[in-house]
Amino acid sequence: MWEIKDIIMNIGILDIIDITIVAYVFYKLYMLIKETRAEQLIKGIFVLVVATKVSEYLQLHVVNWILKNTMQIGVIAFLIVFQPELRRALEYIGRTKFIIRHIGEFDDEDIDEVIEEMVEALFSLSRQKIGALIVIERETGINDIIQTGTIVDAKITRQLLVNIFIPNTPLHDGALVIKNNRIKAAGCFLPLTENKDLNKELGTRHRAGIGITERSDCISIIVSEETGDISMAENGQLYRALSKEYIQGILNKNLKNQNENRSIFKRGGFFK
Repeated sequence: MWEIKDIIMNIGILDIIDITIVAYVFYKLYMLIKETRAEQLIKGIFVLVVATKVSEYLQLHVVNWILKNTMQIGVIAFLIVFQPELRRALEYIGRTKFIIRHIGEFDDEDIDEVIEEMVEALFSLSRQKIGALIVIERETGINDIIQTGTIVDAKITRQLLVNIFIPNTPLHDGALVIKNNRIKAAGCFLPLTENKDLNKELGTRHRAGIGITERSDCISIIVSEETGDISMAENGQLYRALSKEYIQGILNKNLKNQNENRSIFKRGGFFK
């Protein structure tokens, strides 16, 4: 009891700063893995660590030997299994305010016109049940995706957006990428999601729209050719059958605030 009291009495300003930094880092790491497969894996590793210490304390030598060797191999397995999450964490660090970047930033003066053109095009495609997939680059650059398609580099207009996705046209099959307030490329190839728990009814277009958001902070908008429903994906999560007002609100709120590093759907973003 006295030892704890002495420790508390001897805590200085630097110790408080040190503890605050560590707590903040752990909090951010937790928010990065929250509601992802990494969260379950972290819990599994924690159980293994506790079991190793318990087996050592109880002198269960065989069990302890197996657990220790499992933990050693687990370091390599950790790097392999967590590769997407580690990449996302490094990208998150790169997007912090300590490094100023302006990728995928829109000008406020013409953003209202851009949003109106996009929304009208989306619901025109929806009414005609024409499938579409639009990716909006935010702070993480996706030039590797852009290079897989055909460079367009044109002003955003509802006519052009609709025409690109008309069936049997050269660029309809693939994703359209919007960057810096312009249609940068069309017919782009996207990585499919690795999530095995998705609804089996979702086709390749939806899986590609989710997949790109698992690898960057972009927003993807999907129009279903079967139902005409419009869905949006962000951070690996899909939100389906959204209304016109809802989509307009999302775009208006987030495209004007791309320098703010936040989720559009969770934790103070879309549904707040």
